[in-house]
Amino acid sequence: DFQSEGNMFPRDFVWGAATSAYQIEGGWQADGKGASIWDTFCHEKSGVFENQNGDVACNSYELWNKDLECIQQLGLTHYRLSFSWSRLLPDGTPKNVNQRGVQYYNRVINDLLACKVSVMVTLYHFDLPQAIQNLGGWKSPGVAALFNDYAKFCFETFGDRVKLWITINEPHTCAKLGHEVGLHAPGLKEKGTAAYMVGHNMLRAHAMAWHSYNSVYRATQKGEVSLALNSDWFEPLDPSCHEDVTSAERDLAFTLGWFAWPIFVTGDYPDIMRSAIETQSKMMGYSGDMRLPRFSKDDPPVLGTADFFALNYYTSRKVTSGGCGDQMLSMKRDLNVEEVLDPSWPVCGVSWLAVVPCGLRKLLKYIKDVFNNPKVYITENGFAQVGPVQIEDVDRCEFYKSTISEVAKAMEEDGVNVCGYFAWSLMDNFEWADGFSVRFGLFHVDFSDAELSRTIYQSGQEYAKIIAKSKSASPI
Repeated sequence: DFQSEGNMFPRDFVWGAATSAYQIEGGWQADGKGASIWDTFCHEKSGVFENQNGDVACNSYELWNKDLECIQQLGLTHYRLSFSWSRLLPDGTPKNVNQRGVQYYNRVINDLLACKVSVMVTLYHFDLPQAIQNLGGWKSPGVAALFNDYAKFCFETFGDRVKLWITINEPHTCAKLGHEVGLHAPGLKEKGTAAYMVGHNMLRAHAMAWHSYNSVYRATQKGEVSLALNSDWFEPLDPSCHEDVTSAERDLAFTLGWFAWPIFVTGDYPDIMRSAIETQSKMMGYSGDMRLPRFSKDDPPVLGTADFFALNYYTSRKVTSGGCGDQMLSMKRDLNVEEVLDPSWPVCGVSWLAVVPCGLRKLLKYIKDVFNNPKVYITENGFAQVGPVQIEDVDRCEFYKSTISEVAKAMEEDGVNVCGYFAWSLMDNFEWADGFSVRFGLFHVDFSDAELSRTIYQSGQEYAKIIAKSKSASPI
């Protein structure tokens, strides 16, 4: 029994599930919505599994009532969703507001609140309006002001009811997979330069939006604003080897530190990151600042622009030194580490996803120690299924029990201030480059059925039980 293990959560602990607009909504041209970079990327057949796309996805744009029933069945206290920027502002700017998009999100928010479910809204979850990409996208310095205008529009329109805001989801993933590796939209493969520029502009955009909220809306709306950072847990392959230890530190700096260090610690990138990039740049005849920019005093400061720490965690890696044979000037070369899986870690579904619940606890402790003991929301965490559908998903049930137990230990034994946990995902959806071949849902969606029927997995029922027990338990 979960509760008898002593893993009790406070009564006000946030229990949620997460989704994102492009992955579930469909309706890609419905009611005046503009195109996003993921619409363009998928329609150009850019390497997504079996050329699949999110044109329909779970059709949440038309089937929102079904989603709401799933949310109620789980007993969630919170639901994390993202707004489609191009559904609200088809050309990316508030000069052209799509009222049908505003009506849709108003309905979603109001329905949730009527069911006593609070809302966490992500403003940007990978789906930049194509109109803004045409202006240079996240590589362009001007994108930060455009994002700030969009954020202010959302605060103004929905902020009376939304108390938890995420500005940008996983800037690391967007920068690296979208602009260096080319696996995600907009599909760029600009080795060694674009990713750092994109990350920099995302931090600038986030900081501008946070300052806008802080100065104009916070006093009346009383919400909180952060950004969601993804990171694996990294530990040395050989803990007695100094090179492996420093390699693991470098990997953490280049993943979590890249965005958390400027916001929570110094207002600038980690020294270990800047020096590694400068070293590689000199060897290749570049100036370091040309690749990893400096923050301008003309912009609002980035330090202190998070009211909580939002963490997306999926897996862990063992790290050893060297192993980078890529002669191109790239992030991989700057990092100069090799990541491996521990053979004792089971791998679920996809090759990159080893199941390491204890890694989450270690990462939470690291965040407490390094980033000044912030409030933490785990904004994504999940377990993939591939191949034949298993509604009786016993392995995923065990995963959720083990992971939530590790979160409880982080709180009780390590003193980490974890305020909430959001499972990824409410339901099976379009998993980016993997299309519909990978399933993370608490509910199965039958994409071969015209009705796109939702069926609860056994893991969804287990998660609902954990939530129900937590709500009835004594506080920690």
